[in-house]
Amino acid sequence: MYTERPVESLNYSREIGQTIEYIEEHLTDPLTAEQIAAYAGYSLFHFCRMFSQSQDMPVMEYVRSRRLSRAAVELFNGRRITDIALEYGFETPGGFAKAFRKSYGYSPSQYAARMNGYVRDRLAYDIKEYIAEPVLVTKPAFNVAGYGIETDVEAGNTTQDVASFWYYYEGDNLEDQMYAKLNPPKHGEVGLCIPSDAGGNAVYLLGVIVEDFSKVTPDMLTAVVPAAQYVVFTTPPVDATDEARPETFAEVVKSTWRYIFEDWFPGSGYMHDEDKLNFEFYDERCHARVDSVMEIYVPVRERVS
Repeated sequence: MYTERPVESLNYSREIGQTIEYIEEHLTDPLTAEQIAAYAGYSLFHFCRMFSQSQDMPVMEYVRSRRLSRAAVELFNGRRITDIALEYGFETPGGFAKAFRKSYGYSPSQYAARMNGYVRDRLAYDIKEYIAEPVLVTKPAFNVAGYGIETDVEAGNTTQDVASFWYYYEGDNLEDQMYAKLNPPKHGEVGLCIPSDAGGNAVYLLGVIVEDFSKVTPDMLTAVVPAAQYVVFTTPPVDATDEARPETFAEVVKSTWRYIFEDWFPGSGYMHDEDKLNFEFYDERCHARVDSVMEIYVPVRERVS
């Protein structure tokens, strides 16, 4: 039994973050929405609504997505498809293969073969063979508030050089401070570069998406990201739990930026819309996981012949 928490105490980032950690710890267990809601301390209806609003998908769809992602890592390690399917809750290998192909575009065996070189050679960060095709999306304008990190990169040359800059940052715990002060409706950090007021070098803004700037404190920066059409790239998975190589994730992010501008754009039929803002998006998928990924949003317009 549980006592449902009052709506007034609801903090999406904290509550959903704790629930996601619970899901991660029990991915190989027979999870149900009722079980997850009980852990969170809410009624099933209220929790499912809260989770969908925060993650843009139903809770069991999220569980299925995470199981498939973890299963992909198991494929890297050479485990039998039948064993993986059963461990991650699929009734048959055929059902697992169908779900995997729908999510990744390849059968499990094809994916394992395709990614084998990446797993073996990724320290070179030559990842162009392993980047999935981007998704084209249109996003309305949105507000970002957070903290600015000074860089030594010129404001007009930021796209690749400041990629994943905050992963090297060793100052205050800005992420926790943002969530505590701004209490955003959804979890996820936005990283983007803005010109410094002082001119010269760029400022890397690590922020969260907010409805308005009413909770912004004087030490924070804000930005309005204009509406745009984006190509969205997801980085190849990285084991971010490897303490011996903490820089690996940041290097793969940088390599993805290079791939976008040096390899993908020339033959894509699109141009970079330089009047809009590029940004990186980090959510729970990049927090110390064996399959850590993040997304890069690049504004585009169709190339005119």
